Parts: sequence; C-alpha cells; structure tokens
Amino acid sequence: MAKQKELKPASKLSKSEYLERMAPLQLELNAMAQWLQHSGKRLVVLVEGRDTAGKGGTIAAISETLNPRQCHTVALGKPSEREQGAWYFQRYVPYLPAAGEIALFDRSWYNRAGVESVMGFCTPAQTEAFLQQAPVFEKLLVDDGILLLKYWLCVDQEQQELRFAERLADPLKRWKLSPIDLEARTRYAEYGQARERMLAATHKKYAPWTLVDFNDQRLGRLTLIRHLLDQLPDVRVPQAKLKFSPLGHKPLTETFSGRLKPLRTQGGAAAGKGSKA
Repeated sequence: MAKQKELKPASKLSKSEYLERMAPLQLELNAMAQWLQHSGKRLVVLVEGRDTAGKGGTIAAISETLNPRQCHTVALGKPSEREQGAWYFQRYVPYLPAAGEIALFDRSWYNRAGVESVMGFCTPAQTEAFLQQAPVFEKLLVDDGILLLKYWLCVDQEQQELRFAERLADPLKRWKLSPIDLEARTRYAEYGQARERMLAATHKKYAPWTLVDFNDQRLGRLTLIRHLLDQLPDVRVPQAKLKFSPLGHKPLTETFSGRLKPLRTQGGAAAGKGSKA
C-alpha cells in the first residue's frame, strides 16, 4: 500500500497532526477490510505489551471506522474454573475469525508467557509447555490460511509510571487500574525477562513478532497501522454502484400516535444530573 511520509521517532505528536495522519490510514484500513471480505481471507492481529503500553487505544484506532460485524475485538477476562481445566488454547479458538473477518486480540494466548508467568498464575512447567506449543498452534493457523500478525508495544518504565499516575487521578480511566497492575510496577525487569524468553521461543518466520516503540502512543499507533497495512496486498475492490434516486415526495416527519414520545433534547452544554430541559 502507498507509503506515508516518514514519521520522526523523537517527536511528540500533537492531536491535530495525529488525526491528520490517521485519516488516510483509516481509508486504507477500510479498503483492506473490503479486500478481506471479497477474498474470504481471515486476519488475526495480536496486540501485546506491558500494562499502559497502549493496547486498547491501538485496537480502537484500527477498528473505529470498520464494520463491527466484520472486525471483532477480543479482550478476555480471567479464565473460568472450567477454562482453567481445559486445553490452554481452547478458550481462544472460538474467537478466531471466519471468512472475511478480522479478530483483534487485546492480549491473547501470550498471557501465559507474560502476566501468568511473572505473577505466578501458572507453573514453570506450564510456561515451558506453552513456549513449545505456541509455535505449533500458530503454524496450524497459518497453514490453514489465517493471516497472523503479532505486535509487542514497547514502553519505558518512566512512561509507564506517568500513565499509571494518570489512571489513578482520572475517574474516567480508574477502571484500567487494578491491584495486578500495581504489582506489575515492581516487576518491570521480570516482565522484560519473560518477554525476551517469549520472543526467543515464538519469533518464527511464519509468525514473526514486530516490536513498536509506544513511548509516544499516537506515533506508535500510526507506525503499527502503517506496518500492518504494508503486510497485506494493496488490492482495491470495485464498489457496487448504488442508485440513490430522489424520494419523489416531500420528506416525512416521524410521528407517534401512542403515549410514548421521544425524550426532549437538551440545548447547549450537557445538563447535569437532575436538571430540567
């Protein structure tokens, strides 16, 4: 796909410049989605990284303008008791895409190599088994025709601390902060060691990892999306022509004959709780 002008890694992107650069990428993402639907190809994107790296924001940027029936975000919570007693990869298989679909994993089966391993939620033997089985599992996916892209979002501890503090202070982001996140603050080096072990065992030619600098999250999103698009064919699917004929009459006003009526809209700034329209 067409190359975008080079970004400067050291810069801190303003919101206006970020939106300006994101607009053409979103057009390309939509063209990619149309090609997937037309060809029946399946795309899986794994977005991994430390807490606060920017996984959720990146997935939101990718999916924002795509059809939610085609593009699915997968962000699984704590495994159930039944899932804990099943084959480890089993809980992820139902979320793999069908023909023409996209699955964006906000964390994935690599939880076992990262948070589960570092926080002691699995045994060393389970971690070792995962590192041996993950490449085999992914080879099966790729051999079946799934397009698999794996991203690790890199963030320095200084930036991570700033983002943790922001989450603590912002009531709209407070839900992002958990006791596990706070414990992770003290294990930055351990997470790094676990990541290195994971990369060494699972970076394969058929399913390689791509590391992206996310100390500047806006720049990181642009870089990741640009790379994602460049991994896929630049194929433009012809769009069916839709005939948008005149109504042939004056537009109608929506009316209601029963007791139910629409809520009255509130003018100006949003009114506070208990205010009257």
